[in-house]
Formats: sequence, structure tokens, C-alpha cells
Amino acid sequence: MFTLIKKEGRARRGRFETVHGVIETPVFMNVGTCGTVKGGISALDLREVGCQVELSNTYHLHLRPGDRLIKELGGLHRFMNWDRPILTDSGGFQVFSLAPLRRITEEGVRFASHIDGRRIFMGPEESMQIQSNLGSTIAMAFDECVSNPSPYDYVKESSERTVRWLVRCKSELARLNSLPGTVNPRQLLFGINQGGTYEDLRIDNMKKIAALDCDGYAIGGLAVGEEADVMYAIISAVEPFMPEDRPRYLMGVGTPLNILESVNLGVDFFDCVMPSRNARHGNLFTWGGKMNIKNEKYAADPRPIDPGCGCPACRNFSRAYIRHLLKAEEMLGMRLAVLHNLYFYNEFAARIRSALDEGTFREFYTRYREVLGERRED
Repeated sequence: MFTLIKKEGRARRGRFETVHGVIETPVFMNVGTCGTVKGGISALDLREVGCQVELSNTYHLHLRPGDRLIKELGGLHRFMNWDRPILTDSGGFQVFSLAPLRRITEEGVRFASHIDGRRIFMGPEESMQIQSNLGSTIAMAFDECVSNPSPYDYVKESSERTVRWLVRCKSELARLNSLPGTVNPRQLLFGINQGGTYEDLRIDNMKKIAALDCDGYAIGGLAVGEEADVMYAIISAVEPFMPEDRPRYLMGVGTPLNILESVNLGVDFFDCVMPSRNARHGNLFTWGGKMNIKNEKYAADPRPIDPGCGCPACRNFSRAYIRHLLKAEEMLGMRLAVLHNLYFYNEFAARIRSALDEGTFREFYTRYREVLGERRED
């Protein structure tokens, strides 16, 4: 299903064939937590901004409107009118974020709903059942994401439990895929590498989950408190032990610079709420660096956000107008800003792929690593 087309250093150019279409890698997945990207973005918009993969949240869709309802309506693809690949996370990160409301055992996790406080139990089997009901292209294994730093002994115990949970996830998904009436009987499973910021635990965990022959592998539990250099060191340590013939996914990352550095270290898949979340507050990404469109200097600026951008916002509206909308708290301002950032991230991944195709990734990397993290001056 995954073809490694070529490499430049560690950076990889690949193609992942799925039941819902081909994914060209490296790829950035647009995060639609509840079946839509926040900011009034529909599946039609995602097509226009070049999205290859939409990512939805198992925990949130389980609570509202309910995964069984979505199954009755034909699965998540039909529910949101999206015909390209969808990846669903497992709920593991929500277990991490709901730490004060949870209790972890070998069986799974008991926690309270953040909506109404009702008690919920989720383990590997429950996570797989929910994701099977949603019918996503790629299901993520149920894992525990620990905060960084955490005590070595606890991280070791947690990472070993994550391996045992993966065995259960794989068995349960195989069973579900074999049942009549399954929304997507060709649903894929990605295992998740854990181990905190301890290289030896990360490597040991990666070796064990690689032996379980999953459809792809993710590095989880990073970008949750540690410095960027620590994150890169963990990726660099784990990468040699990740199967070369399977896609590699760095979960929840991140800034354009994070993505560029991680592609350089051998990662294929990325996701993050940053482009949409930042956009809703007026923080935009451009090829000349970051900008806050709410700044006074843009009040009378007739230019597009980024003159070199082909997004719907830049093709049709000025900085002055978008700034006015955001300052007036008009929904259209947030929508246009989100469309711009999503387009930028998808175009950024496309340009990385082109550079790899042309054998110029090193030049691309050197040029943009100096620009993407800086403030735009004009």
C-alpha cells in the first residue's frame, strides 16, 4: 500500500494507496475535530484548498453526535460529504488532556465527559469499535500519551502497556473488518510509538510495535511540553527503527518549521490544529514569514495577505478588509483567515514533495528554515 518513491538524505517521497484514494507524501492532514475544521470550513472548502486527508476526533464524535448514529447514516465520509481519506485518532490524547478526570488500568481508561460529566470507559476494543463505526480510512491504536517530562519508571510502564494495547487493537480491528455491515472493511491501523523523552524507551517501544506489522507507524507524545530540539532528538533516535516500507506519522506537529525539520528527519504524515486555531486569532502563515493581520499597519493595506498565494482569501480580498472583519468579530474574517492558513499548509507540503521529486529538497530546506519562523516585515 505504501511505495517509497525516493529519498534525499533521510527525507522521503512516497505514495500511500488506500480504499479512499492515494495520499502523496509528505502530507499535512487538516484537523476537523468534530467532522469540520473550526472556522466554518466544509468538505467543499477542503477540496479547494488542496486537502488530501481530513482528521477527525474519535472521542468528540463518540460524544456528539455518537458513532452509532454516524454508522446508521453511512459512516463519516457520507456524513460530512468527503470522498478522500480520513484518519481518526484513538481518543488517547483526550485521555492525556483529561488527566484530572481519568483512571487508567490495564483494561483501559475510565473518565468523565467534559460535556456533561457522565462516566465513560474506553479501552483498545472500545476505541476500535468507535472508529469502525465511523468508517475512517485509517484508525489509530489506543495509547497513553504522557506529559513531558514524566518519571522514567512511569513512562516505561506506560509504554509497555501501550504495546499490549496495540496487540488488542489489532485483534479487534481484524474482527470488526470481517463482520458483515462494517462501514469500511478495509480500514487500516497505525501503531503509536511512546516512551516520553527517553531514547532507550522510545527505541525499545518502536522495535516491539514494528514487529506487530501495522499498516503505518506514528510517533506520539511529542510537542506536549518539551523543547523542539528534544523532539527532534527523539525523532532522530526512533527513525532508524521505523519500517521503511510503511508511512511514518508525527502526531500533533506543528509549525511549518517543525514540519520542515521533521521531513528532513524522515517523517511522512503531519497534523495540527495550529493553522486553524492561529488563523481565528489573526495569526497567519506566509512564504515571507508569520504575520498578525490584526496589527494597525494593515488597516489600510490593499494587498492580499500574501501576494504569492493562490488561496480564496488572497485571490479576492485585501489585508485591510480581512483585518476589519476580524476586528469586528465577523465570522467571514475567521473563515477567510482559516482558508488561507489551510491552503498555505497544504501548498507547503506540495512544494516539499516537488522539491523531493526534483532533487532540490536540500536547497528548499536551507532557504525556508531561515524564513518560516520569522515575522513578516512588509
